[in-house]
Amino acid sequence: MGKQQFIKDLQQGDRVDDIFLVKSSRLAETRAGKSYIQLTLMDKSGEINGPVWDRAEELFSHCPGGSFLRVQALVQSYREQLQLKIDALQPCSSDDVGLADFVPSCGKDRDALAKSVQKMLASVANPFLRKLLNRFLKKEPMWQRFQDAPAAKGIHHAYLGGLLEHSLSVAELADKISGHYPGVDRSLLIAGALLHDIGKVEELQMDMALIDYTSRGRLKGHLVMGSEMVAAEAGRIKDFPVELLESLQHLILSHHGRHEFGSPTVPMTIEAFLLSFLDDLDAKMNLIEQLRAKMKEPGFHWTEYQRSLERFLYLSPLPAVEEQGEKNEKNSEPGGRQQTLF
Repeated sequence: MGKQQFIKDLQQGDRVDDIFLVKSSRLAETRAGKSYIQLTLMDKSGEINGPVWDRAEELFSHCPGGSFLRVQALVQSYREQLQLKIDALQPCSSDDVGLADFVPSCGKDRDALAKSVQKMLASVANPFLRKLLNRFLKKEPMWQRFQDAPAAKGIHHAYLGGLLEHSLSVAELADKISGHYPGVDRSLLIAGALLHDIGKVEELQMDMALIDYTSRGRLKGHLVMGSEMVAAEAGRIKDFPVELLESLQHLILSHHGRHEFGSPTVPMTIEAFLLSFLDDLDAKMNLIEQLRAKMKEPGFHWTEYQRSLERFLYLSPLPAVEEQGEKNEKNSEPGGRQQTLF
């Protein structure tokens, strides 16, 4: 029998008896000096904390990160967050579980997203940039790796297909805004949007459902690696203009916006400014969408304090899929108004 209880559906007072993936575990001590395990469990729908208070030192070896556990527990509320009061846990073999139940993935149709990327690529007018994009977004095995990769270790688009979803979304925003301001090089901006995070293919790795940094990723970071990857492929295209390559590399190296956010340089061109803002916008909106997706009660509610945004948020649940589909269909009708970005 497959997994029956998913984290997103748990409510206070529920009894749990199911298999979960260990995202992280750490042996800690209370102020009184008693050992306990700080355990974070996950499945494809989310994650939940479950401290283990009894026999902590004995059980700790059974729950390393990346392992599977059958957990019996009670769902409780602690500081306005659900957590598990674990009564018992037993190790499980990965052969006994369906990995698809534990791998968080993009909620959208990935085949449709991939086709949209190809259409966006084909719309790039500059022939050198189009050839360069083809080397990443059509040539295997890179194209498949791009479709499978997460876009981050945590916070936004941190799931299978996250890089594909995020890169396309930024490119679609760039497409909408490229004609709004005079002098924007649309081909350069679209290419930067599609390739700004290409280094994450090398920076991040997924083992089971756990996302972590590669050694190269920790040492160099995806901005530097992405710039290097683009330079290497551009070098294989005859007569690729040096200034065009440097402009594209600048977009990649500056898209975090500020030195303290990891950018080796700050945006200094029109396209770099736009890309930095659009990347930040899409990342924040994905975080907000994830929060809204977890809301079950109708109406607006205050979230917990969001450290990455340094604020509380006042949000309502996402519309039902059917309602959102009808809304999108109306917006696509002739004469329908596209919602403004700002």
